[in-house]
Amino acid sequence: MTTTTGDSAILSGVLDRWRAAVDAHQPERVAAQFTEDAVFQGLHPYSVGRQGVADYYDSQPLGMKAAYRVLETRRPADGVVLGYLAVEFSFTDRPPLDVKLSVLVTRAGDDWYISHYQVSRLD
Repeated sequence: MTTTTGDSAILSGVLDRWRAAVDAHQPERVAAQFTEDAVFQGLHPYSVGRQGVADYYDSQPLGMKAAYRVLETRRPADGVVLGYLAVEFSFTDRPPLDVKLSVLVTRAGDDWYISHYQVSRLD
């Protein structure tokens, strides 16, 4: 299991769509980047499925933006990429929030979707 440029590109493809939807405050579009049965853990109690993701992002403040950097990738199996990222969420009315994010993206047909999302604050 090693980090590869291809795995980083797969993660960036999914996470660029996620970030664009977060930045546009479009919760349903954010949720569309996840599998139907995704396990989602933001900074509130976890949920399973796209509706929980949409509800979480709908509750976020307008003007919130996300910036991420891929720190590590692993390929534990065919059609699965694990990513560990640094993410900064910025706001219009308060200091930014720095978190670490672990995601598992899985291949479905010709595309990739987030099947597991786990945020950690390290302060």
